[in-house]
Amino acid sequence: MTDTPKTKGELVIEQIMQQLDPASPRYRVLSVARQFKSSWVELGEQLSQVRNKGEFNDWGYTSFEDYCRDEVRIKKDTALKLTGAYSFLKKAEPEILVRNEQMLPVPDYRSIDLLRQAQEEQQLSEEQYQQLREAVIEKERSHPTVAKQFRELTGQNVAPSEEQLLRQSLSTIRRLEGLLQQLPNLPEGILAACNSIMDELNLQNAQFEEKTEE
Repeated sequence: MTDTPKTKGELVIEQIMQQLDPASPRYRVLSVARQFKSSWVELGEQLSQVRNKGEFNDWGYTSFEDYCRDEVRIKKDTALKLTGAYSFLKKAEPEILVRNEQMLPVPDYRSIDLLRQAQEEQQLSEEQYQQLREAVIEKERSHPTVAKQFRELTGQNVAPSEEQLLRQSLSTIRRLEGLLQQLPNLPEGILAACNSIMDELNLQNAQFEEKTEE
């Protein structure tokens, strides 16, 4: 049986690790990042330390977001949710950290971040918050289920992700291009401008897919 092919992000991480001291904090973060899907708590902890201590500056990055994107290979939104979820667990649900240390399953970091958001922004009544907590912590519902419950309880939509916005924008600009091509007296330059926007969105989408862990 052959091994599962490594993603481009994993290969980049491994190349950087080869140049680092295995005992260094920078190496440790990347080692954890390779196991992101199975150990988000550790990655959230490591990233929190990197951000709080400003270690990314010592490693040649001007911002925490640049470090996460270019070295750890995760997008800004993911990094913020990971660190926010970890900080929330540390303060409000430390027993989950114990569960993680015992190698037991822990809730999805995105669901934990919704719980954090509900508590910090005081969007829910105490009863509603406990309903959401039960779904996340005790029943360990899937993230789509938790997100749906969150929307229903708050009466508002969860903000679309960067990926969703990008794909929606691409779909819209493609439809617009098709409509513009049907206009008989289209002013010069409008279709070219539309094509230019679409090319830029396609480029961003390609870069996003390269740098996002699948």
